Amino acid sequence: MKKSSTALLAILLGLASALFFTMTYVLNRNMAAGGAFWAWSASLRYFIMLPLMSVLVAAHGGLRPLGAELRRHPGEWLLWSSVGFGVFYAFLTVSADYGPSWLIAGSFQLTVLAGPLLSPFIYTDARRRIPLKAVGMGSLIVLGVLVMQLGHFQLAMPASAWLALLFVVISAVAYPLGNRRVMLHLEREGVSLDASQRVLGMTLGSLPFWLGVAAYGYTRVGWPPAGQVLQSAGVAVSSGVIATTLFFRAAQMTANNPVGLSAVEATQATELLFALLLGVLFLGEPLPSAFSFVGAGLIVVGMVLYSRVSVASELEPAAVQT
Repeated sequence: MKKSSTALLAILLGLASALFFTMTYVLNRNMAAGGAFWAWSASLRYFIMLPLMSVLVAAHGGLRPLGAELRRHPGEWLLWSSVGFGVFYAFLTVSADYGPSWLIAGSFQLTVLAGPLLSPFIYTDARRRIPLKAVGMGSLIVLGVLVMQLGHFQLAMPASAWLALLFVVISAVAYPLGNRRVMLHLEREGVSLDASQRVLGMTLGSLPFWLGVAAYGYTRVGWPPAGQVLQSAGVAVSSGVIATTLFFRAAQMTANNPVGLSAVEATQATELLFALLLGVLFLGEPLPSAFSFVGAGLIVVGMVLYSRVSVASELEPAAVQT
């Protein structure tokens, strides 16, 4: 497959994953509005994902090599899975208490700037260089997030809004950090795991984190109601299984191209549009103000430019070795 085709296919997979990821924001917001406690909303997703992903991986004979890898390096998987799945989703779920789904989805796009800025702290080869084009496009998206937030809160963000934004920032940093560190570990060890194996591996690695979160939820509110379990199952299937597998596959296709990988991460900006549509239609959320629409437009433009930079970089000679 030509390099340009590889970049375009990875971007298309990223866009598809964004559609399924959107259910996270919509269902989490719906559960939060109904009084569901965040700790159960977060942990139930991964408890439900575990058997689903186990069946999926077992169907193509992937359990044995994954199990061998987890036994060889349990520390790496426990640490980075707790960051990439645990910290990421715990803080994202908490943020659903503070605003409409489209606002949280749009704010999470800060991850596209977090990804390239983390490069010097993750890699030791040529990829440690911060890709300036990626940062430039990411900065446009960050500007769009700030404009959108200010528009929603009528240019005067209360303390709770800043707190919610802080939660989303932590989530947006944790997701690419955990994902990239797991990919780098596999690369250094010469281990080949497909996207579904990586999702299952990180689900298993984050289980101690989620057991702690669930225990906290039980001490606060007891067992979760049936409706919360059902909606969490919807998040687990759409976001946890389908979207995460598609996203990991797209990231794997661009693992040696930091700009391309950042562009795949940037496709998640379309979650904003999906969340806006679904939130307004099904949750009765208010439409963004005109000012917020300007911010949303900047986010989408930044994502498109990111994608174009990615395709151009695929056409350039590249030699990245670990």
